[in-house]
Amino acid sequence: MKAIEFKKDIYWVGAIDWSLRSFHGYQTGRGATYNAYLILDEKVTLIDTVKKGFEPELLERISSIIDPAKIDYIISSHVEPDHSGGVPFMAKHCPNATIITSLPNGLKGLTAHYGELNYQGVKAGESLSIGKRTLQFVTTPMLHWPDSMVTYCPEEKILFSNDAFGQHFASTSRFDDEIDLPTVLWEAKKYYANILMPYGKQAQTAIKALSGIDIEMIATGHGISWRSHIPDILACYEKWSSYEVEDRAVVVFDSMWHSTETMAQTITEAFREKGIPAVYYDLKANELSDIMTDIFTSKYLAVGSPTINNQMMPTVAAFLCYLKGLAPKNHKAFAFGSYGWGGQSIGLVEDELKAAGCEICLDKIRVVNVPSKEFLAEITEKVKAI
Repeated sequence: MKAIEFKKDIYWVGAIDWSLRSFHGYQTGRGATYNAYLILDEKVTLIDTVKKGFEPELLERISSIIDPAKIDYIISSHVEPDHSGGVPFMAKHCPNATIITSLPNGLKGLTAHYGELNYQGVKAGESLSIGKRTLQFVTTPMLHWPDSMVTYCPEEKILFSNDAFGQHFASTSRFDDEIDLPTVLWEAKKYYANILMPYGKQAQTAIKALSGIDIEMIATGHGISWRSHIPDILACYEKWSSYEVEDRAVVVFDSMWHSTETMAQTITEAFREKGIPAVYYDLKANELSDIMTDIFTSKYLAVGSPTINNQMMPTVAAFLCYLKGLAPKNHKAFAFGSYGWGGQSIGLVEDELKAAGCEICLDKIRVVNVPSKEFLAEITEKVKAI
């Protein structure tokens, strides 16, 4: 396993996690990478490490360039263990290295996770000279942990962006111009929707802080890095962080004996007849993280469940819990479903949609047992009248 040169004397030395399929409940169908970067200068510097278990891969890539014992600085951009898990391992192999982290939260977090090591805290706006190059530190709190920071090298015009602008995407390619761009942008959107969505205000603050920086390359903490389509990903982050939505609808449901499913199909078609593109997700067959990626930028959301044991279906409850945690904004929503005798589920779904911050745009739609053709026609007219 060898290092990959990004620019002269700057190398990618991270690890590829081909088999990762879940990250905190976010389904990672394309795996992930844990990106780390080695800068050869008067002071040899490693920016970030890798998840625990992948340290041998990191060490082997570094060793293909230099003796790891010659590393002077290890920059820890983020305490979360998918980035910092290799810090104790590297500290043993780099006995003279100083570990740079943000103040106060990075220092607190690393100490809590790994005990006393050779740490040095830095504040927002501080810089570190490593020889021909300077590293400038910009704190990005709550993007997406309190300790998060990014590192900018003005001489190379590289932004080491940690979690910002990244994707969970395993690939032997390292740059946006080496791989299908729509796929990378979809994975970047999925990453933002499932991890960064609650922190739109913080994302806007970070974008503003970076707006005056001349960037020729964004070296991400996960997935593909950016060098040819930087305006595209910056424009996406501007849009996503402002919670812009499009005239699209997402219909999400689970069904026991097809009655709620039939309602979901009718609602999807009604949106189409109204001229609003709609997508249809059966919770038995689709992953929550894929559904959230679509909901993120869609104006309308319809959620359906039959009633079971006086409750909504467990799959629907799990979806609504996931939705609420991500704190979506600017969505108009309604609940629907069938029932045999109690019918409590539809009201419970509506309550959860309200709790998630959605505006209820249509009163809950309920039907006993099987919807008739006449009832389905009524649903169509109600949806078209939104």
